[in-house]
Amino acid sequence: MTEVIEAVDVTDVLPVVPAAATSTAATLEAEKVSAWFGKRKVLDRVSIDMPAGQVTALIGPSGCGKSTFLRILNRMHELVPGAALAGEVRLDGQDIYDPARRLTDARKSIGMVFQKPNPFPAMSIRDNVLAGLHLTGSKVPKAEREVLVEESLVRAGLWAEVKDRLKQPGSALSGGQQQRLCIARSLAVRPRVLLMDEPCSALDPTSTRVVEETITEIAKDVTIVIVTHNMQQAHRVSDQCAFFLAAHGTPGVIVEHGPTTAIFESPQDQRTFDYVNGRFG
Repeated sequence: MTEVIEAVDVTDVLPVVPAAATSTAATLEAEKVSAWFGKRKVLDRVSIDMPAGQVTALIGPSGCGKSTFLRILNRMHELVPGAALAGEVRLDGQDIYDPARRLTDARKSIGMVFQKPNPFPAMSIRDNVLAGLHLTGSKVPKAEREVLVEESLVRAGLWAEVKDRLKQPGSALSGGQQQRLCIARSLAVRPRVLLMDEPCSALDPTSTRVVEETITEIAKDVTIVIVTHNMQQAHRVSDQCAFFLAAHGTPGVIVEHGPTTAIFESPQDQRTFDYVNGRFG
């Protein structure tokens, strides 16, 4: 896919896979990805490999295109009226924007956790975990559903706190617990890649620590791509970092990317050094 792709009207936005699928981390690759909102170009020829089973952190000041890039990785960008893009995104070598691939095919493998927790307020904790499966008509035996709920909540670090109140509304949980419930909901559909857009920005330090521990644990079998403005968090949880920058009204680009240790301890670009050391941004 090298031509510009115009936005399409899509309403099915939940990442889903059949409950019986086997989860294995996938490699995600972006090649020469550019993006526009109307006539305004917001990303310019971004290329990066996001290895299977690793955590890739996208860092950089606000407005440099990190969240836009994240949404391109599971075809959410095209939901925006007037949005367009060029380039290629490959999941284990297969272009997710190939015209022969359905939109839902990408979201079966590439899940998303947003900045603000968004559990379904009228649903119980249990039903929130299973929501994606229900909405896609996936057939899951009742006995397997309970196993899936427990497994997903355990992996999200929430089971011990909610196991005795699964029928209570998800909206009754604290902010940090709601975010972990959303992570559990994403994990229940067994994605191969999980995208996280500043998942801890609204959380207290204790909840942030638990979410970071969850990221480290699930990265064993799910590839993670996380946008964060917290440099300490990026250093703690990621295997590699990509530093985005958009200067003087120009579209966002990747200034430098590589192993996290190298980005923080021996960056090759002075702008990277200045950013990770808090001199701007």
